Amino acid sequence: MNFLELAALRSSVRNFQPRVVEKEKLLYVLEAARIAPSAANFQPWHFIVVNDPEIIKSIYQIYHREWFASAPTIIVAIGDHEKGWRRAKDGKDFTDIDVAIAVDHLTLAAAEVGLGTCWVCNFDPEKCYNIFNMPENFEPIALIPIGYPEDTSKAIKQRKPLDQLVTWNRF
Repeated sequence: MNFLELAALRSSVRNFQPRVVEKEKLLYVLEAARIAPSAANFQPWHFIVVNDPEIIKSIYQIYHREWFASAPTIIVAIGDHEKGWRRAKDGKDFTDIDVAIAVDHLTLAAAEVGLGTCWVCNFDPEKCYNIFNMPENFEPIALIPIGYPEDTSKAIKQRKPLDQLVTWNRF
């Protein structure tokens, strides 16, 4: 499978089989996140892997959707704003961007090994801080449910044509 085929294979999965994800596969997708590039190579990320059913129930309070409760594992992607690189000219913090790159690597690696994922960003961060006892400089950026998809039929992704997204030499 080439990269474009892998990228097309990855989709947002919202129903999971009640099947445990093997630790080897979780380590593989986490390794993909670990080797992701980051601004100035600061790597301002941390990942909490949650596969304890009781803790997953508490995460369900953060993002209350029925489909979310079907995930056997949830990865909490966290950014450390004290470690993120900042652009000198305007102080822009690149932590969120760096974590997003790492999560993208993670979701692509998951698709490669037959796992489904979904980016979840619409959650209650305050409850997330409380459940995981996170220090203030850390920010929960995304919840990534991960597991074996219930439905393996490929959904067609609607994407804009390239000519609507790209210009050459000038805007």
